[in-house]
Amino acid sequence: MSDLTSSLTMLGTGNAMCTRCYNTCFWLGTPAGGMMVDAGGGNGIFRQLHRAGIAVERVHHLWLTHCHTDHIMGVIWMIRKISPMIHKGKFQGTLTIYCHDEGEHALRTMCSLMMPRKIYSALDETIILRQVRHGEVLQVDDMTVTAFDIGSTKTKQFGFSALLPDGQRLTCLGDEPYSEQSQLWACGADWLLSEAFCLYKDREQFNPYEKHHSTALDAGRVAQELAVKHLVLYHTEDTHLTTRRLTYTAEAAQHFTGPIHVPDDIETIQLVGN
Repeated sequence: MSDLTSSLTMLGTGNAMCTRCYNTCFWLGTPAGGMMVDAGGGNGIFRQLHRAGIAVERVHHLWLTHCHTDHIMGVIWMIRKISPMIHKGKFQGTLTIYCHDEGEHALRTMCSLMMPRKIYSALDETIILRQVRHGEVLQVDDMTVTAFDIGSTKTKQFGFSALLPDGQRLTCLGDEPYSEQSQLWACGADWLLSEAFCLYKDREQFNPYEKHHSTALDAGRVAQELAVKHLVLYHTEDTHLTTRRLTYTAEAAQHFTGPIHVPDDIETIQLVGN
């Protein structure tokens, strides 16, 4: 493996109501650092980080896709944890949270209502809420990250495309189905991260389309049309975890001919190109 190899550690792979696995969030690690994406729905994020061997002190960049509880509430706990650590000299530097305008408003409102005054006053000093805009390009450690509005049908949501140090491109579509609005950033990606709420054969049980989600079959079809190299599936139901990898891979492979990854919680994927 090259010294420039990045990795993807899934801190959680489940949808909002999962109890057998944690809500979908992950750590995108690079040689120079990395970025957490969302943080799940509670302080269980600390257990997931511990299980993954990722010290809280390493998390200096955090991307919030949108304001649903299973993505944003863990961010509140990260602020609650890291702000006192900075004050006590146990965390070097700052925590930057990248979010769109609605995400920033939600975080400021919740912090003002839930946090001790000392922690709330740390916003914009040691806890930086960095509002990003559609199409904006940012440098996050050794990654070049482009924010984009996924065109959510529920609530405003930003995905991102990350140019990794070795030249590969990873695109995160958030937790809703692909829309043509994301084509510029998704087409031809080396790694495409896509939700797959359930199997197509189980659609009548889980009602993915009524919930603005898709199936593994849909994700495979989209990945093939976009000519991506690797497909990563997450944000699933949690009733078939022991067979999830096998069945979701098989269903997506009905359309997609490239490598398909269906990780478990705490699993790390080395982002090595074909």
